[in-house]
Amino acid sequence: MLLRRVYSENMDGYTVLKVIGEGSFGRALLVQSKDSRGHYVLKEIRLRKTQSGQESSRKEALLLSRMKHPNIVAYRESFEADGHLYIVMEYCTGGDLLQRIKQQKNSLFSVEVILKWFAQMCLGAKHIHDKRVLHRDLKSKNVFLTENGTIKLGDFGSACVLNSSKAYAYSYVGTPYYVSPEIWDNKPYNNKSFRPGAGRA
Repeated sequence: MLLRRVYSENMDGYTVLKVIGEGSFGRALLVQSKDSRGHYVLKEIRLRKTQSGQESSRKEALLLSRMKHPNIVAYRESFEADGHLYIVMEYCTGGDLLQRIKQQKNSLFSVEVILKWFAQMCLGAKHIHDKRVLHRDLKSKNVFLTENGTIKLGDFGSACVLNSSKAYAYSYVGTPYYVSPEIWDNKPYNNKSFRPGAGRA
């Protein structure tokens, strides 16, 4: 049963419509606000039992709440209930870039569309890096599209914050096909090592 959990008062403000994604993090649910009738994505993350594990999970909500940019998925609110963290965020009706690429089949995107998307990805990444945040798992599945084709970077579950503009991260997290050369060479990296999907601090 989809609504099998005991939700908090915050959850009472939303109606769950369907599951739109599942992964190691938990589930992504499409929900509708009972007040505004707007649609949002509610990410459901099971909180780990250790204090450090819980803080690590909460970091995603904290980082997303600090990102205010037209090319980053907008944060709405977050709350905890029944051993889970819930992050409510903007719903991008155009799906993710991986889905969009698959829909093309043998058809090519126009140069104009590719340049527009690339520029928007760079603007979103610059905003993240200006805040000393490394996304560390940028890939087509974590790049989303609005109804009018605007690019939004999302999924900050692997992100980390550098202590200063000269700091480096060292450990590995992310999707193997997308990690930067520095990771494979066991070298430290920062925002200048910008290939989608670097490791973990």
